[in-house]
Amino acid sequence: CKILRCNSEYVAATLNLRGPGRKAAYCDALRSYSHCTRKTARTCRGDLAYHSAVHGIEDLMIQNNCSKEGPTSPPRPRPPAPGHQGFRSLDVCDYEKSFLYKHGQPPRYQHCAAFGDPHIRTFHDDFHTCRVEGSWPLLDNDFLFVQATSSPVAKGSNATVTSKLTIIFKNMKECIDQKVYQAEIDNLPAAFEDGSVNGGERPGGSSLAIRERSPGRHVEIRAEYIGTTIAVRQAGRQLSFSIRAAEEVARAFTEEQDLQLCVGGCPRSQRISRSECCRGRAGAEAARALCKEMLPVEDVYFQSCVFDVVTSGDANFTVAARGALEDARVFLPNAEKLHIFQ
Repeated sequence: CKILRCNSEYVAATLNLRGPGRKAAYCDALRSYSHCTRKTARTCRGDLAYHSAVHGIEDLMIQNNCSKEGPTSPPRPRPPAPGHQGFRSLDVCDYEKSFLYKHGQPPRYQHCAAFGDPHIRTFHDDFHTCRVEGSWPLLDNDFLFVQATSSPVAKGSNATVTSKLTIIFKNMKECIDQKVYQAEIDNLPAAFEDGSVNGGERPGGSSLAIRERSPGRHVEIRAEYIGTTIAVRQAGRQLSFSIRAAEEVARAFTEEQDLQLCVGGCPRSQRISRSECCRGRAGAEAARALCKEMLPVEDVYFQSCVFDVVTSGDANFTVAARGALEDARVFLPNAEKLHIFQ
């Protein structure tokens, strides 16, 4: 039964109707919808979605005074048949195109970052500074596993920095073999653990690719088959992680996979107050001046920068905060949410 295809074609045809010709175009779309359901009548006879669509079309045609006879919407262009070599690599392994075809609209995206002390910006734009010593999952879903390992920024300090990142791109049948990327301080490779720079020999292997943006300092991994881009950076003696992920991908996890810093932030017992670190501390004003040069807006990136420079005494943390802000500027779906003020 292909009723879902009829539904998605109707949604695509009516999604962006505007202007004076809207009503006529809407009636065209309803007639096309009706025609599509008639073609599926034999195979969909026992399907509730089919009967619901048929009754819904009748009601909408009456409400909008649409005649049953008349022009229909132009058909949506079809992708090549599945037997065609181009279908697998171009459509199944191109998340954006595939999503647009299925849903008639582009996917929505979310952004998460971990940098500095570490500070976590979650997919929901919450912002935490964490102590989280040891290994903690940033992401753990059906497509990706990302683990950050943190160690103290200085001996005896409560503050920690990310010293190692492990990113696992899980096996996806038509597109990629499972690939593991691992970065440590002073070792930011421009290849996966097996030495490859893409998703392997499968038809959509090129839909996962890694490239060096700045040698030893900035690597970008594009996973087009899941609509995701990841940036890994090193500034001074710490690593940072940023991701832009399709909403559907970011949400693809079970209740058991509940500990993900990108989803829920760091647990309450692991949170540190940024403001308490710097009140009356020697060097706080110097840290503010250093951070202000890199980060003119006094938002959470600026506050995090001051916190990191005061607690570590390392001016390289200004570069880490600036890098995280630059990634957010590129990755955030909504530019108005770039600056968070707390």
